[in-house]
Amino acid sequence: MNYMPLYRWLASLCLMPLLLTACDQTAVKTHDNQASAETQTSKEVQQGITAKLQKVFASQDPSGQQQLQVLSIRKTPLADLYEVVVNDNQILYTDAKGDYMILGNLVDLNTQENLTKQRTKELNHMDFKQLPFDKAIKEVRGNGQRKLAVFSDPDCPFCKKLEQEIGTLDNVTIYTFLMPLTELHPQAQEKAEQIWCQPNRTEAWVKWMRQGIAPAPVAQCKTPVADTLALGTKAGFNGTPTLVFPDGETISGLIPAAELNQILDAKQQ
Repeated sequence: MNYMPLYRWLASLCLMPLLLTACDQTAVKTHDNQASAETQTSKEVQQGITAKLQKVFASQDPSGQQQLQVLSIRKTPLADLYEVVVNDNQILYTDAKGDYMILGNLVDLNTQENLTKQRTKELNHMDFKQLPFDKAIKEVRGNGQRKLAVFSDPDCPFCKKLEQEIGTLDNVTIYTFLMPLTELHPQAQEKAEQIWCQPNRTEAWVKWMRQGIAPAPVAQCKTPVADTLALGTKAGFNGTPTLVFPDGETISGLIPAAELNQILDAKQQ
C-alpha cells in the first residue's frame, strides 16, 4: 500500500519528532467523543476545525489514498485553544477556526502537569482482561505470575531487541500478538503465519526473535494474524513493539530489562 501517512505530513511541517525506538506506521482508531461540560465544544467549531484540517491535509495528498480522521475535538484550559485528536490518536492543538496548529506538549505550569501526556495515556488505555489471549503466542518464564502483552512484528528490529530484554526476565507470562507491518516489512505477514503454524509456536518465536533461527517451512494453517493486526490497528497502535500492561497502560518502543522489570511490578492488578 503506497500512501503518505499522517505522520509524514506532520513531519514535513517540522512538527513531529522521529520515533527511534519502534517500527512505525499509520493506524486509525475510532472512539467515543466524550467530554465534560468544561471541555465540550460547539458543533459549529467542531465542523469548522474538521473541515479546515481535512482540506489542508487533502492538498498534501492529491492521491486521496488516506484521509485525515478527526476523532474528537474539545476545549483546553487555554482560551481559544482546542485539543484535536486525529489518526493514530495523535494530539494537536488549533484555534477555533483551524487557522493555526500546534503539535507538542501542553503543560500546566502551576501544577507542572503535562496535559498532553496525560491525555495520550487516557486515549491509549486498553482493557487487558478483554484481550483475546487464545490468539497470542504464550511464553511462561519462572512462575509466570506477572503478565505482559506485546504487539510485535517478526521483522521489526526493535521488536527483536525487546525480545533480548524479555529473555532476561523472570516470573512473567508474555502474550505476543502478531502485528506484521507489511508497509515496512513485506515478508512479515508470511513469517508471522509460518511461526503461528509451527508445532511449537512459542519455541519458534523465541528462536527466531532472540537467536535469528528461522523455523522450518510448514503447511499453511488457519491463523489469527489478520485478527491481531486488526486489533492493534483499532487500538491505535502505530508501531511495534507496543506493550500492554494489566492496568491498561500501553507503551510503544524498546524498554531495557531493568526498567521493564520495575514497570511490570508496578502495573500488575
